[in-house]
Amino acid sequence: MSDVPDANPDGRDETLNERADRNWEELMQELRVMQTGTQVLAGFLLAVAFQPRFTELDDVQRVLYIVLVILAALATILALTPVGMHRMLFGERRKAHLVRLASRIVKVDLAVVGALSVGVVALVVDFVVNRTAAGIVLGTGVLLVVAMWLFLPVLMRRARDEKFI
Repeated sequence: MSDVPDANPDGRDETLNERADRNWEELMQELRVMQTGTQVLAGFLLAVAFQPRFTELDDVQRVLYIVLVILAALATILALTPVGMHRMLFGERRKAHLVRLASRIVKVDLAVVGALSVGVVALVVDFVVNRTAAGIVLGTGVLLVVAMWLFLPVLMRRARDEKFI
């Protein structure tokens, strides 16, 4: 065994450019998945305003609805930002920097999509059932998003570090 540290601790034999290209492709695939869900939720929200019962929303529901429409637009803008940046910087050999920045944007977009998803469900439950049920759904949804998107990766890292995975 050699005492020389592995240049690529993950065992991949790739150049920095190859790694940046691979990471970029992975980010784009993640954005494709997120964008589809965001488009469905945004379409739902936009269609709701043209339904006859939309006028039955109370003030709280209308405010929540507007916040959700804004979140849907923000999620779409965030998901498209890395693509726009790539187009503007194409050919400038800045892929590694682009990947780092796009990764941060995707993390912010995940938070926005999580809030949007939980908020849409809470709005529907509030309208169909009642405000108390919506509050329970909202709290449960927030806990679920935090558990699945923050704590689960931390547990996986810890398990990997302890050689369980």
